[in-house]
Amino acid sequence: MRLLVTGGAGFIGSNFVRRALTDTYPALAGADVVVLDKLTYAGNEENLAPVSGSPRYSFVKGDICDGELLADLMPGVDAVVHFAAESHVDRSITGASEFVNTNVLGTQRLLQAALDAGVGKFVHVSTDEVYGSIAEGSWTEDWPLLPNSPYSASKASSDLLARSYFRTFGMDVSITRCSNNYGAYQFPEKVIPLFVTNLMDDRQVPLYGEGLNVRDWLHVDDHCNGIQLVLAGGRPGEVYNIGGGTELTNKELTGLLLDAMGADWDSVDRVEDRKGHDLRYSVDITKISEELGYAPAVPFEEGLADTVEWYRDNESWWRPLKQA
Repeated sequence: MRLLVTGGAGFIGSNFVRRALTDTYPALAGADVVVLDKLTYAGNEENLAPVSGSPRYSFVKGDICDGELLADLMPGVDAVVHFAAESHVDRSITGASEFVNTNVLGTQRLLQAALDAGVGKFVHVSTDEVYGSIAEGSWTEDWPLLPNSPYSASKASSDLLARSYFRTFGMDVSITRCSNNYGAYQFPEKVIPLFVTNLMDDRQVPLYGEGLNVRDWLHVDDHCNGIQLVLAGGRPGEVYNIGGGTELTNKELTGLLLDAMGADWDSVDRVEDRKGHDLRYSVDITKISEELGYAPAVPFEEGLADTVEWYRDNESWWRPLKQA
C-alpha cells in the first residue's frame, strides 16, 4: 500500500506517520508513506525525525493548493489521509483568508487530484467544531453543521466538499471529526503546551473569561488509531466522530496544569473572552465504536502527565518555535 499523508509534519499528522511506519497498525503494515507538507509555522520536519531513515518514508515539501504538484504525486497512491489545514481559531479571527484558501480550496484540489488518479480511499480529517456549540448531550454525526468561527466554517466547507465527491463521483471518501487533541509534538500556541511552556519560564498563562468553556480531550494516539480504523474499514460517504471521553472546563484544565507544574493561581492571567467562543463541545462516539471497534485507550490523567513530562524533556524542540 502507498499512502499520501497531507500535513504529515504537523502535530497529528506526524503522530499518524510515525505510528504507521513503525507498524503500530496491522492494517498498514509495510505501507509506504509519502508526506506532503508546506512546512508553515506549525509544520516541522523534526516531528518526523524518528522515522526519517525508513526506506518506506518520503517527504515532499509542497502546497495542497498546487494542482500540478498533486497531479504528479497521485499516480500510484492507494489512499490519501488528509490532515493538512490551518487550524488555530484565534488566527482565523484575525485573518480568515488563509483558512479559506488552504482548508477549502486546498481540499477541493486534493479531492480532484485523487479522483483523477483513481485513488482507492480518501480520509478527510475534520473537527467537532463544525457542529458549533452544544449545551447538553453529545453530537451524533447527523447533527446540523453550525460553525461559529472562520476556522470551523472553513472546515465545515471542506467536509461538504468531501461529501460531494462521494455523492457526485462515487469516491470512497470518509470524514472524521475529532475533539480537542493533546500529546507530544503539539505546536506551543495550543492550550496545553502553551501553559506548560509558559509555566516552565515562570510566565503567566491566559485563561479566557471565566474559564467555563467545556472541551472533550482526546489523546493524539487515540485519535490516530480512530483514523486508521476509518481508513481500513470506514464506509464510503460516512462521517465518524472520534472523542476521548474526558470533558473539562478550561478552568479545570488550568488547575490540573498548575498542579502538574507546581504553580498556583497567581500564574493565571484572566483575559477577555475570545470572540464567538463556543461554550461546550461533546461528540457521541457510538458509531465508530460499534462499526469499527474504536475506544479511547489513554486515560486522561496518564496522558496529561506524559505530555507534561515530554515538554519538560524536550525544551530543545519547543524553545525555537516560541522564539520564532
